[in-house]
Amino acid sequence: MPETILVVEDEPSLQETLLYNLQKQGYRVEAVGDGLQAVETARRLRPDLLVLDLMLPGLDGFEICKILRREMNVPIIMLTARDDEIDRVVGLEVGADDYLTKPFSMRELLARVKAQLRRTALVRDELQKIQTASETPVEIITFGNLQINQTRREILFNGAPLAAKPKEYELLLYLAQHRGQMLSREIILERVWGWDYIGDSRTVDVHVRWLRQKIESDPANPARIITVRGGGYRFEG
Repeated sequence: MPETILVVEDEPSLQETLLYNLQKQGYRVEAVGDGLQAVETARRLRPDLLVLDLMLPGLDGFEICKILRREMNVPIIMLTARDDEIDRVVGLEVGADDYLTKPFSMRELLARVKAQLRRTALVRDELQKIQTASETPVEIITFGNLQINQTRREILFNGAPLAAKPKEYELLLYLAQHRGQMLSREIILERVWGWDYIGDSRTVDVHVRWLRQKIESDPANPARIITVRGGGYRFEG
């Protein structure tokens, strides 16, 4: 079944061009020209991706982003005729996944659409694999001299509690619950920090480094949290 894209653009010629080119790529496409209609259509359509103009009648792109981000996890590519850095920063902060300044090449837009849809599909497939894996809830998870006490939200190493930040605990618990599975940085970021977290995958790398310093006998040569080249991390216990 083809992916569904909602185009929100009030300039008729550009809206028509976007419709034509996206449909030519095999996508199912709907288009609207004002902000209020965009929100209503997105709620009805539940699109796989949103191409969203910044300057719109009714509601602007920033407001639409904020509203939809509270209701759905749809990738958003924002379009604007302005090249101000503050617009790009605000757009990303309110939930846009990508940003294009007019005029732009249709080839670049199509490439970015494809990239966003591919990333969403990979995350969805990985989540399905993880959710189907058997998980037996255990109060205390033990790996040799490492214990995770879920009731007390506590990590013990050699029998002594570790001074761990809340996200360090949540990250270790998530890794441990999926022992032996390769988990991408994007999946970890979404499951531990949440899809609306404003940040990138380097956050995961930093927290993994902190954990290794606390639970690995030799942090420079980790045996518990393994880096999978080009992939993410795998917890071996």
